[in-house]
This record gives sequence, C-alpha cells and structure tokens, in this order.
Amino acid sequence: MLYGIIISFITLICILLIVVVLLQPGQKEGLSGGLAAGMAGGAAMGARRTADLLSKTTTILAILFLSLSVLANFAIDRGQGTQSTIQQQGLENVDTSDFRNPSQTQPAIPQQQNEESDN
Repeated sequence: MLYGIIISFITLICILLIVVVLLQPGQKEGLSGGLAAGMAGGAAMGARRTADLLSKTTTILAILFLSLSVLANFAIDRGQGTQSTIQQQGLENVDTSDFRNPSQTQPAIPQQQNEESDN
C-alpha cells in the first residue's frame, strides 16, 4: 500500500520534472522567455527571474525524486522469508541423495606408484 503511494508520487514528480526541464531556456531564449514576456507586459517577471525559478524548481524536484526512490526501496514488502525466490526454488529442487561423502570420492591428484613395486 505504502509502496504504491510512493510510486504514484514518483510518477507525478517525473512528469513535473519533464515539464520544468522543457520550460527552461536554452542558449538564447526558451519557453520561459515567451511566458514571462506575455505576463503583465514582461514588467512583473522577467526571463531571468523565470529561469531562476525554474532552476530552483528543477533542483527541488530532483531531490524529491531521489529521496522518494530510496524510500520506495525500503517500503517494498519482502514477505516473511529471508531468502530470495530463486534461492527457495533451488533448495526445493535439489536431490541430496546423489552427493557422496567426501571421504568416498576419488582424489583429484593421481596416485604415484612406488619404485619398489616396479623392481
């Protein structure tokens, strides 16, 4: 439940972040310059002040995005088990009757014959 709410906020922040980044001016002038000039004849809020506002908004949204992403990691419901699903399935499918006791296996290094037996 909490995870779904956090993901919803992250999605909303992503959409807002996209819009704010696209509104920022490029080399010369972007949408922010056109919006600022259209509002109150351009006297109330200039292109520079709009760029500052968009820059601060981008920083705040980015910090919120990163914080909520980390928080979402801790909000995931992991259930009762301490092992992953792959580990649990692996333990169910293993047949332990095929394993030999290490003392019954052949050594990996071949045995050398004694010189006395050759004579």
